[in-house]
Amino acid sequence: MNSALRLAREYGISIQFADLGDWGVDELRSEYDPSGPTIRINSRVAEQLTPFELGEFVCFVIGHELYHHRETIGEVPRLPERKDREIAANEFARKLIERM
Repeated sequence: MNSALRLAREYGISIQFADLGDWGVDELRSEYDPSGPTIRINSRVAEQLTPFELGEFVCFVIGHELYHHRETIGEVPRLPERKDREIAANEFARKLIERM
């Protein structure tokens, strides 16, 4: 099992595929819902990928949303700027993928 999935399990976060709607030129890949906690992966995006791409995509978006979970529970500080939070979430996801 990869690092992102294992960590999500340890945090008790459920992972779901869901249609997250049409965002036009923007692409919503995933979302974090703290009330679950749940990570939803956009099935519209996933359906367009090859099996290899899908595996990497799933690992990356789970890692990205795990960072936001860690912000929510106070494990990492919430950065004031959204752009900086998204960059930090991407960096966290990349580090998890490197562990695979």
